[in-house]
Amino acid sequence: MSNVQRFGWIVLILLATFVGIAGGAVAGGAAGFYLARREIAALPTPAPVVASSPVNVPAAPAPTAAPATIPGAVASTPLPAAGNSSDAVVAAVDKVAPAVVTVINQSNQGTGSGSGVIISQDGYILTNNHVVEGEQRLRVVFADGSGRDAALMGTDPLNDIAVIKVEGQVPAVAAIGDSAALKPGETVIAIGSPLGNFRNTVTSGIVSALNRSVPGSGMEGLIQTDAAINRGNSGGPLVNLRGEVIGINTLVVRGGDFSGVEAQGLGFSVPSGIFKEVANQLIETGAVSYPYLGITYNMIDGELAAENNLPVQSGAWINAPSQGRQASGVLPGTPAAEAGLRDGDIIMAINGTKLEGANNSFRQVLMQYKPGDTVTLTVLRDGREQPVEVTLGTRPADLQP
Repeated sequence: MSNVQRFGWIVLILLATFVGIAGGAVAGGAAGFYLARREIAALPTPAPVVASSPVNVPAAPAPTAAPATIPGAVASTPLPAAGNSSDAVVAAVDKVAPAVVTVINQSNQGTGSGSGVIISQDGYILTNNHVVEGEQRLRVVFADGSGRDAALMGTDPLNDIAVIKVEGQVPAVAAIGDSAALKPGETVIAIGSPLGNFRNTVTSGIVSALNRSVPGSGMEGLIQTDAAINRGNSGGPLVNLRGEVIGINTLVVRGGDFSGVEAQGLGFSVPSGIFKEVANQLIETGAVSYPYLGITYNMIDGELAAENNLPVQSGAWINAPSQGRQASGVLPGTPAAEAGLRDGDIIMAINGTKLEGANNSFRQVLMQYKPGDTVTLTVLRDGREQPVEVTLGTRPADLQP
């Protein structure tokens, strides 16, 4: 074999090797591509990604709640669609604020101030008893800064409510709502003149609790709220998001006793379920005629029940008051004494209305009746419920809250 032939064979061998390698790679790549295509085809196709747009994008439908799987669980109910909560507050304030006034009391103790709210086209204004206490001259300042003298129509120290009146046309009248419809967690608004200087200040918060009693105040059935209430807010309205007055702000608990604990956000208001009846009587007669049983009592809650080992979690517990006062929770010569009520009795209901829940304090339920009415009390005594019939008297005017 010549050198030329030998060189030709070498070239052919190298060419064949190159072709074989390249062809294998191509074939392998083709096979791999084919197999990859099969695997990709088996995967779910991802949803296309669409850029979000703030304009004219319809809202996605709300997800459907999965069926409850835990025994006894209740499927959640979706909340109704809500608008802008800030807009709702603004609308409520716009509706009520023109009817809110500053009340200036000139008395022997000097000049003090509080708040009030116009409740009638006839010029009747609702405020607190302690705002007008000891008055010699009353004056109101309207939301626009104009002022007018006012006359005292009547007061109710028991519920810290007073009605005053101005003559002439009033700038606005606030609507009164139903405090019985309130729910803890509901947004509420307080309007008033804190410190007497900041006229028609608006604060907001929530209903913290209902049917509260404040120790030492003699008051019960109150709305508790964390809306900021300061000195001077007394007598101003507590308002719901419908722009209705559902409470009259009356006091705030700051704490700071010997324990040194300071409390925040503990404001209390007299609910409309109480102040409406009180206001009506003050306007009509200048005084409130309360039905009277003649007991000292505590409204039972979980804490009181636990501390005193009581058998129930609600009701009015007739108990001996603190040292220095009368020896019995049943006052002598009263309708309660004549009906045979005793210390330790727990009044569970009045004419079938149970003393429990958010709006059924003893005083609220009793106020549905008049002096001279005969009612049937459901009384828990020695572990057994029994009916006790009693004819209500008239609360003495000099009886302290």
